[in-house]
Amino acid sequence: MIECFTMFGIEFLREEKYIQPSIEDLFGKNFMKNKNILEVCLSDGLGGLEMFVASCYENFSQKSSCHVVVAPQSKLDKFLGEIPRKRVKRGKIFLLFRALKLAKIIDKNEIDIVHFHWNKDSITVVLAKIFSKRKPKIVQSRHMGMTRFKDDLFHRWIYKNIALIHAVTDEVATQLRKYIPQDSSPEIQRVYLGTTKRAVDSQKVALLREKYNIKDDTFVLGIVGRIEKQKGQYRVIEALRLLKNPKMKLLVVGAGMQESYLQELQDEVVHLGLQRQVVFTGFTQDVAEYMQLFDVNVLATEHETFGLVVIEAMFAGVPVIATAKGGPLEIIDDGVDGFLFDGSSGDLVEKIDRLYRDKKVYAMIQKAGIQKVKEKFDKEKQLAELYDVVEKI
Repeated sequence: MIECFTMFGIEFLREEKYIQPSIEDLFGKNFMKNKNILEVCLSDGLGGLEMFVASCYENFSQKSSCHVVVAPQSKLDKFLGEIPRKRVKRGKIFLLFRALKLAKIIDKNEIDIVHFHWNKDSITVVLAKIFSKRKPKIVQSRHMGMTRFKDDLFHRWIYKNIALIHAVTDEVATQLRKYIPQDSSPEIQRVYLGTTKRAVDSQKVALLREKYNIKDDTFVLGIVGRIEKQKGQYRVIEALRLLKNPKMKLLVVGAGMQESYLQELQDEVVHLGLQRQVVFTGFTQDVAEYMQLFDVNVLATEHETFGLVVIEAMFAGVPVIATAKGGPLEIIDDGVDGFLFDGSSGDLVEKIDRLYRDKKVYAMIQKAGIQKVKEKFDKEKQLAELYDVVEKI
């Protein structure tokens, strides 16, 4: 005997005895529990790429079961603080053992999606997928551009095992579509990175102003990032020389990747007689406090893939001048919410001098920069968008 009953306005048929419809029957598969996600990054560095792992965990773990795997004693391992994590040793040898260990973590924690960030982890993650019983989907966040074709057998194998690549800019997404063969290409989605308003310790700021002898009429230029040639610190030093303004000071915030290059820059500062105006602060995690010292933040990198420091400075109310290549082209509307320069010290001088002399332009750039980040680069909004993309694969 077949009977009809109604639940939530939906009609169901049953034969002889009532069978409770499942949640999936009622609302579809999308109502089922969220997937378990594993964040993987075995890099020993600590830049925007590595710190993005923490951001993903903090956001994703509010919606799904989320786990983290890092290399033991790496800078990221130390940076993560109280975030629970598992550790897998990195290195060129014992690749199979590393992949097997990762596979065990995948199976034990019933991982559905492995999300990795460092390109060098690709083979480890793919092998772990193959060794695991779970056979999770793989997602890569691509923080760097691609400049050559990946049509050899090895790369075809890698990319056929990746379900989705998250590109951090339109430029990166375009490069991926160009250089990965269509028959082995994962799905490619662009989701921008984001930032949030950081808490600032005003006492620290006051102490830093005193430490670096920053007066009320001092105009401070800041450049944040690893000290290496491609980051362009030398361009800002040269611009400061050309400006010939004793009221200007440059803070070079970041650690030297090569002691020889750092020494070269420091020697050049002495040679130019700028010792009183240029300060090498070294590495710091108090970037928010240093930003409060800046009147202008300069990104002088030859080609920055995204430029997280650009949106961080804009949101902190610090006008930005950035090289007109890569990520900054997708962040800054030149002359509206920041300035783009052509990479030469001469053009950089013009942009700095304009912000120094024209208070109306300075205030306009400052206000528009804050608004741009709120609308387009809000951290929680961007992570929510990325989560939706990842969770639906």
